[in-house]
Amino acid sequence: MIFIKEANVHDRKFNPQKLQKLNSPDRLKDIPPDYIMGKLNLKKSEVLVEIGAGTAFFSKAFLRQLDAKTVYACDLSETMLQWIKDNVTLKYPNIIPVKTGESTIPLEDRLADMVFTINLHHELENPGLMLLEAYRLLKPGGKICIVDWLKKEMAEGPPAKIRCFLGDVKAQVVQAGFGNVKDYEDLAKHFLVVGEKGH
Repeated sequence: MIFIKEANVHDRKFNPQKLQKLNSPDRLKDIPPDYIMGKLNLKKSEVLVEIGAGTAFFSKAFLRQLDAKTVYACDLSETMLQWIKDNVTLKYPNIIPVKTGESTIPLEDRLADMVFTINLHHELENPGLMLLEAYRLLKPGGKICIVDWLKKEMAEGPPAKIRCFLGDVKAQVVQAGFGNVKDYEDLAKHFLVVGEKGH
Protein backbone atom coordinates (compact mmCIF):
# COMPACT_ATOMS: atom_id res chain seq x y z
CA MET A 1 0.00 0.00 0.00
CA ILE A 2 1.32 3.42 -0.92
CA PHE A 3 0.77 5.68 2.05
CA ILE A 4 3.16 7.93 3.91
CA LYS A 5 2.17 9.09 7.36
CA GLU A 6 3.14 12.75 7.27
CA ALA A 7 1.17 13.97 10.28
CA ASN A 8 -0.52 12.77 13.40
CA VAL A 9 -3.75 11.01 12.42
CA HIS A 10 -5.82 13.33 14.60
CA ASP A 11 -4.36 16.34 12.76
CA ARG A 12 -5.88 14.98 9.55
CA LYS A 13 -9.46 14.75 10.80
CA PHE A 14 -11.98 17.45 10.03
CA ASN A 15 -12.96 19.39 13.16
CA PRO A 16 -16.71 18.79 13.75
CA GLN A 17 -16.93 22.26 15.32
CA LYS A 18 -16.48 23.64 11.79
CA LEU A 19 -19.32 21.58 10.35
CA GLN A 20 -21.22 24.56 8.93
CA LYS A 21 -18.44 24.83 6.32
CA LEU A 22 -19.60 21.45 5.05
CA ASN A 23 -22.98 22.94 4.13
CA SER A 24 -21.66 25.77 1.95
CA PRO A 25 -23.35 25.89 -1.50
CA ASP A 26 -19.91 26.71 -2.92
CA ARG A 27 -19.01 23.04 -2.46
CA LEU A 28 -21.41 22.12 -5.27
CA LYS A 29 -19.61 24.60 -7.53
CA ASP A 30 -16.20 23.16 -6.62
CA ILE A 31 -17.39 19.54 -6.89
CA PRO A 32 -20.40 19.47 -9.26
CA PRO A 33 -22.43 16.25 -8.84
CA ASP A 34 -23.35 16.22 -12.54
CA TYR A 35 -19.64 16.30 -13.43
CA ILE A 36 -19.01 13.28 -11.21
CA MET A 37 -22.01 11.38 -12.55
CA GLY A 38 -20.77 11.99 -16.09
CA LYS A 39 -17.44 10.36 -15.26
CA LEU A 40 -19.04 7.40 -13.45
CA ASN A 41 -21.50 6.47 -16.21
CA LEU A 42 -23.82 4.81 -13.70
CA LYS A 43 -26.73 2.91 -15.21
CA LYS A 44 -28.52 1.94 -12.00
CA SER A 45 -28.01 3.30 -8.51
CA GLU A 46 -30.59 2.25 -5.97
CA VAL A 47 -28.20 2.12 -3.01
CA LEU A 48 -25.34 4.53 -2.32
CA VAL A 49 -22.81 4.57 0.51
CA GLU A 50 -20.94 7.73 1.46
CA ILE A 51 -17.92 7.16 3.70
CA GLY A 52 -17.03 10.21 5.78
CA ALA A 53 -20.41 11.79 5.09
CA GLY A 54 -20.05 14.71 7.52
CA THR A 55 -23.37 16.57 7.36
CA ALA A 56 -24.61 14.38 4.48
CA PHE A 57 -24.32 17.38 2.15
CA PHE A 58 -23.21 15.26 -0.80
CA SER A 59 -25.42 12.34 0.25
CA LYS A 60 -28.37 14.66 -0.39
CA ALA A 61 -26.93 15.92 -3.67
CA PHE A 62 -26.26 12.44 -5.05
CA LEU A 63 -29.60 11.13 -3.78
CA ARG A 64 -31.32 13.77 -5.90
CA GLN A 65 -28.95 13.40 -8.85
CA LEU A 66 -29.36 9.63 -9.11
CA ASP A 67 -32.88 9.28 -7.72
CA ALA A 68 -31.51 6.60 -5.38
CA LYS A 69 -33.72 4.67 -2.96
CA THR A 70 -31.26 4.64 -0.05
CA VAL A 71 -28.07 6.44 0.92
CA TYR A 72 -26.06 5.20 3.89
CA ALA A 73 -24.30 8.28 5.29
CA CYS A 74 -21.35 6.78 7.19
CA ASP A 75 -19.12 8.68 9.58
CA LEU A 76 -16.73 8.11 12.45
CA SER A 77 -17.93 11.19 14.34
CA GLU A 78 -20.89 10.97 16.70
CA THR A 79 -21.24 14.75 16.35
CA MET A 80 -21.72 14.48 12.60
CA LEU A 81 -24.14 11.57 12.89
CA GLN A 82 -26.24 13.38 15.47
CA TRP A 83 -26.33 16.44 13.20
CA ILE A 84 -27.64 14.26 10.36
CA LYS A 85 -30.32 12.79 12.63
CA ASP A 86 -31.37 16.24 13.85
CA ASN A 87 -31.23 18.10 10.53
CA VAL A 88 -31.44 15.70 7.59
CA THR A 89 -33.33 12.47 8.20
CA LEU A 90 -36.75 14.04 8.79
CA LYS A 91 -36.72 15.64 5.32
CA TYR A 92 -34.69 12.82 3.74
CA PRO A 93 -35.82 9.60 5.47
CA ASN A 94 -33.93 7.46 2.94
CA ILE A 95 -30.60 8.92 4.13
CA ILE A 96 -29.54 6.59 6.93
CA PRO A 97 -26.70 7.62 9.29
CA VAL A 98 -24.24 4.82 10.11
CA LYS A 99 -21.46 4.83 12.73
CA THR A 100 -18.21 3.46 11.34
CA GLY A 101 -14.87 2.38 12.72
CA GLU A 102 -11.64 3.82 11.33
CA SER A 103 -11.56 1.17 8.60
CA THR A 104 -14.77 -0.82 9.13
CA ILE A 105 -18.37 -0.21 8.08
CA PRO A 106 -21.18 -2.29 9.65
CA LEU A 107 -23.12 -2.93 6.44
CA GLU A 108 -23.66 -6.14 4.51
CA ASP A 109 -21.65 -7.40 1.54
CA ARG A 110 -22.65 -6.49 -2.02
CA LEU A 111 -25.12 -3.86 -0.85
CA ALA A 112 -24.26 -0.76 -2.89
CA ASP A 113 -24.27 0.41 -6.48
CA MET A 114 -21.81 3.18 -5.63
CA VAL A 115 -19.48 3.97 -2.72
CA PHE A 116 -18.09 7.49 -2.63
CA THR A 117 -15.90 9.74 -0.51
CA ILE A 118 -15.57 13.51 -0.73
CA ASN A 119 -12.44 15.14 0.74
CA LEU A 120 -11.89 12.17 3.04
CA HIS A 121 -8.99 10.19 1.62
CA HIS A 122 -6.25 12.38 3.11
CA GLU A 123 -7.79 11.84 6.58
CA LEU A 124 -7.69 8.05 6.49
CA GLU A 125 -5.26 6.27 8.80
CA ASN A 126 -5.22 3.23 6.53
CA PRO A 127 -6.78 4.01 3.14
CA GLY A 128 -6.05 0.52 1.82
CA LEU A 129 -8.31 -1.08 4.44
CA MET A 130 -11.12 1.38 3.78
CA LEU A 131 -10.89 0.69 0.05
CA LEU A 132 -11.19 -3.04 0.75
CA GLU A 133 -14.33 -2.25 2.77
CA ALA A 134 -15.68 -0.26 -0.15
CA TYR A 135 -14.98 -3.20 -2.46
CA ARG A 136 -16.80 -5.55 -0.09
CA LEU A 137 -19.84 -3.28 0.08
CA LEU A 138 -20.24 -2.94 -3.68
CA LYS A 139 -22.35 -5.13 -5.89
CA PRO A 140 -20.52 -6.65 -8.88
CA GLY A 141 -20.27 -3.85 -11.42
CA GLY A 142 -20.58 -1.22 -8.69
CA LYS A 143 -18.49 1.94 -8.78
CA ILE A 144 -16.04 3.57 -6.35
CA CYS A 145 -15.67 7.34 -6.49
CA ILE A 146 -12.98 9.26 -4.60
CA VAL A 147 -12.79 13.05 -4.66
CA ASP A 148 -10.06 14.82 -2.70
CA TRP A 149 -8.02 17.99 -2.66
CA LEU A 150 -5.26 18.47 -5.22
CA LYS A 151 -1.86 18.31 -3.55
CA LYS A 152 -0.94 21.97 -3.75
CA GLU A 153 -1.16 25.01 -1.53
CA MET A 154 -4.39 26.98 -1.73
CA ALA A 155 -6.37 29.35 0.46
CA GLU A 156 -8.84 26.70 1.59
CA GLY A 157 -8.77 23.08 2.60
CA PRO A 158 -6.15 21.13 4.59
CA PRO A 159 -2.40 21.85 4.43
CA ALA A 160 -0.78 20.60 1.23
CA LYS A 161 1.61 18.40 3.24
CA ILE A 162 -1.21 16.09 4.37
CA ARG A 163 -2.96 15.94 1.01
CA CYS A 164 -2.58 12.87 -1.20
CA PHE A 165 -0.79 12.48 -4.48
CA LEU A 166 -3.27 11.49 -7.18
CA GLY A 167 -0.98 8.71 -8.38
CA ASP A 168 -0.86 7.17 -4.91
CA VAL A 169 -4.65 7.16 -4.60
CA LYS A 170 -5.06 5.59 -8.02
CA ALA A 171 -2.51 2.89 -7.13
CA GLN A 172 -4.36 2.15 -3.87
CA VAL A 173 -7.65 1.75 -5.75
CA VAL A 174 -6.02 -0.69 -8.18
CA GLN A 175 -4.40 -2.58 -5.31
CA ALA A 176 -7.79 -2.98 -3.59
CA GLY A 177 -8.99 -4.97 -6.60
CA PHE A 178 -10.88 -2.40 -8.66
CA GLY A 179 -10.73 -2.43 -12.44
CA ASN A 180 -11.26 0.19 -15.13
CA VAL A 181 -9.62 2.74 -12.81
CA LYS A 182 -9.50 6.28 -14.19
CA ASP A 183 -8.36 9.60 -12.77
CA TYR A 184 -9.25 13.18 -13.56
CA GLU A 185 -7.63 16.50 -12.65
CA ASP A 186 -9.82 18.95 -14.53
CA LEU A 187 -11.50 20.48 -11.47
CA ALA A 188 -9.81 23.60 -10.09
CA LYS A 189 -9.22 22.32 -6.54
CA HIS A 190 -9.88 18.57 -6.56
CA PHE A 191 -9.04 15.32 -8.29
CA LEU A 192 -11.36 12.41 -9.00
CA VAL A 193 -10.56 8.69 -9.08
CA VAL A 194 -13.18 6.17 -10.20
CA GLY A 195 -13.08 2.39 -10.43
CA GLU A 196 -15.36 -0.58 -10.90
CA LYS A 197 -15.83 -3.86 -9.04
CA GLY A 198 -15.64 -6.82 -11.41
CA HIS A 199 -18.58 -9.10 -12.12
